[in-house]
Amino acid sequence: MSKLYLIPTPIGNLEDITLRALRVLKEVNIVLAEDTRTSRKLFSHYDIDANLAPFHMHNEHKVLQKWIDRIKSGETIALVSDAGTPAISDPGFLLVRECVKNDIDVDCLPGATAFVPALVNSGIPSDKFVFEGFLPVKKGRQTRLKLLSEEERTIVFYESPHRIVKTLSLFCEYFGEDRKVSVSREISKMFEETNRGSAKEMLEYFVQKKPIGEFVIIVEGK
Repeated sequence: MSKLYLIPTPIGNLEDITLRALRVLKEVNIVLAEDTRTSRKLFSHYDIDANLAPFHMHNEHKVLQKWIDRIKSGETIALVSDAGTPAISDPGFLLVRECVKNDIDVDCLPGATAFVPALVNSGIPSDKFVFEGFLPVKKGRQTRLKLLSEEERTIVFYESPHRIVKTLSLFCEYFGEDRKVSVSREISKMFEETNRGSAKEMLEYFVQKKPIGEFVIIVEGK
């Protein structure tokens, strides 16, 4: 039966992939990949001989209908991003939405997602939280933080090493210097690290230590 599979891939350690994910990747007709070069490294490690095609933020609108038609014609397709679960701060939503509109079966497998271990490790309440992903780079950034300053649930952000210091300084401004913050980087990789403290303490830490890697920031609710 034709369908779309969303397959989470490791965010660091290549062992963080399920047996079911490996089986499905070997069985599907085509694997759509955010970056085929990145996916080939993973597939080579697990001896997966898959038919790869690019599907990323720069081409997804153009090729969307093509893949919908291929699935409707009887093919089974998998979607992977460079790391983690597709559609979580990665391409995938448009394809899933179009599949739903066309009554195409969608199956998202459980697996690696960066914010879950960061949230659990933070020591900040994880029973209720809001996932913000990446803040707007420029326009709307301050407006968004002003709104979130009243959020009572734990807040989850993704951030790049180039903006982490600026973001932490804005947290001090909008959330207050004493707000509890946990910063995790390089989750599941060799140099994985989590630092916890106030917004001011985390800002001072990363001003002194050059930020390297991809970051997940957990912020205590108001």
